[in-house]
Amino acid sequence: MSDLVINQKVLPDISKSKWDQNTYSGRVKHYFASANPMTLFTSSATQEKCRKIVLDYKKGVISPDLTMDQLWRAKILYDSMYHPDTGEKMFCLGRMSAQMPANMVITGLLLSFYRTCPGVIFSHWINQSFNAIVNYTNRSGNSKTTNQQLFYSYCFATGAATTAALGLNMMVKNSHGLAARLVPFVAVAAANAINIPMVRANELIDGIELCDENDQLVGKSRQLAALSIAQVTLSRIAMAMPDMVLSPVIMNRFTRTAYYKARPLIQKYSEMPIQTFLTGIGLYFTTPLGCALFPQKSAIEVSKLEASVQKDILARDHAPKVVFYNKGL
Repeated sequence: MSDLVINQKVLPDISKSKWDQNTYSGRVKHYFASANPMTLFTSSATQEKCRKIVLDYKKGVISPDLTMDQLWRAKILYDSMYHPDTGEKMFCLGRMSAQMPANMVITGLLLSFYRTCPGVIFSHWINQSFNAIVNYTNRSGNSKTTNQQLFYSYCFATGAATTAALGLNMMVKNSHGLAARLVPFVAVAAANAINIPMVRANELIDGIELCDENDQLVGKSRQLAALSIAQVTLSRIAMAMPDMVLSPVIMNRFTRTAYYKARPLIQKYSEMPIQTFLTGIGLYFTTPLGCALFPQKSAIEVSKLEASVQKDILARDHAPKVVFYNKGL
């Protein structure tokens, strides 16, 4: 069979994605595959089989029956489940594939319980608990975040989101229109700007890991750590924006219709199901589109790094001219 891996004149390089990660469209295709929620439901046996295929292939061990399609399927599942730097299996709720189903429910809560103080506190507590799990799971490289740092970031982000939401609600308390419905998005954006840098504070202090083309650690850069964290923060806000802005717009229009006003039961019970459904549709697209805004693994010339980092790298034997780093997700 011509599609057998062993029959290929040039073996595919699975250390890279199936799609070109230097282009936005290539990154979108990659994340549509790796952030697919269906990967959450694969069996342990399938996961282990895919892991073995990938790890054996990297060692040069190739089954004579392995097809190209099987290889890439295994690689995509492996990418969705295992951390790209540590190789450890990621907690299921922290994976990008969990973003759509988990955030669908959480955003439905945020957009439905934004008017009352208990609803605001509860929904933002749930959201920031989930965000803390995602941020910790997808931190860059072998960065060690202490339990104390994680706890502080969680408390500050939850406090910031709740304070922003309650404060903004006070400002628009007499409004039942679109302005009030957009409060959850502003609060979530503010919390992301606090939570992500705090969870990854060690990278700002020690620097993000820099590796050569053989994945050997050659240095650390605080400058790139700051850039990576800013990119991740922007990506997360961009992922939340469409569903947390468009859903309120649609719901606001719907609540003004004669059909809605004439049906008390729909007024009482429809808001959360409708917004959860709309959010789910939006997140299916915005999760890969947001993740793809910036490359996860990037290359940079050593000459563009901080002077002290350049000095350390160039002092090594066979010093690389280009290094690579993982910004995280």
